[in-house]
Parts: sequence; structure tokens; C-alpha cells
Amino acid sequence: MSILYAGFLYFPEDKSSYIPAALEFLAILILCVLVFTLVKRVSKKQEHKTKALEEYVLSKQQNTKDNHHN
Repeated sequence: MSILYAGFLYFPEDKSSYIPAALEFLAILILCVLVFTLVKRVSKKQEHKTKALEEYVLSKQQNTKDNHHN
């Protein structure tokens, strides 16, 4: 069974060849966290704008109903 996986796995003797891969992984991880934070921040701003718009529309509807009943 181990012969089957021998072609797919490669563990170099010189472990310093792992450094570029680790740095690239770290850079991508940091970018992912930054993008996730940015998306959350933009989403929160959009949520507040949507709530304000919803309150505005509901107040206009209420005013329209009140004016028609008078």
C-alpha cells in the first residue's frame, strides 16, 4: 500500500524548502483574514443603511395611511 502513495508524497531532506511554502501560506492566510474583515465591515454598513431605509419607508407608509383615514 505504501508503494502506491510513493509517487504522490515528497519529503525533501533539506527542510529549508518548506520555508517559501510556509511564507506563502501565511501571506494568503493574512489576506483571507483581511478580506473577511473588510466584507464584514461593508456588510454591517449596508445593514445599517437598509434599516434606515426600511424605517423611512415604513414611516412614509404610516403617514400615508394616517392621511387617508382623516
